[in-house]
Amino acid sequence: MVAIVSQENMVSRTGRHLQRYSKGRRQVVGCIPYRYKNSKQSPLKDDDAKELEVLVITSQKGKGMLFPKGGWELDESKEGAASRETLEEAGVRGTIECELGEWSFKSKSHDASYVGYMFPLHVQEQLDFWPEKNLRQRIWMSVQEAREVCQHWWMKEALDRLVSRLTSQQQQHEDQELGPVLKSMRANL
Repeated sequence: MVAIVSQENMVSRTGRHLQRYSKGRRQVVGCIPYRYKNSKQSPLKDDDAKELEVLVITSQKGKGMLFPKGGWELDESKEGAASRETLEEAGVRGTIECELGEWSFKSKSHDASYVGYMFPLHVQEQLDFWPEKNLRQRIWMSVQEAREVCQHWWMKEALDRLVSRLTSQQQQHEDQELGPVLKSMRANL
């Protein structure tokens, strides 16, 4: 069965005949879609007041929220599969960044083991139509809200790693910008 979306003519892959397995564990990949939203509550300039938001989706069974993820297939790169799953399930496109990590976990509903890989996806485009639009809801929320509603421990861990990475990158960027100012101040002392 293949779902076709009107206008965009995108399809979701179905079936498991191309799925990757490692030591009997199905390999899945996913993304944490994120963006920066200007904070209206901050007295700082718009450039200085950006709030991190992440996109979560409902599970197909409608019980709980999670980040987009699915099977990594034999004819795809890990990043390509993560990007495809995010487009199919959440209807967003963007830049895939360095892998956040690898997790081993058991399914709550099936007697199966998995290896999951998660990537950050900096969202650049949000589509009106996507393959699983009629199966899922997508909601932008704060990191704290996402952490509360996400149903998988390993995805929460991936979210923590993303926040840590982005915070570290922001600090490095600020240090680089302040470097010349601090040198000048020290020279004037």
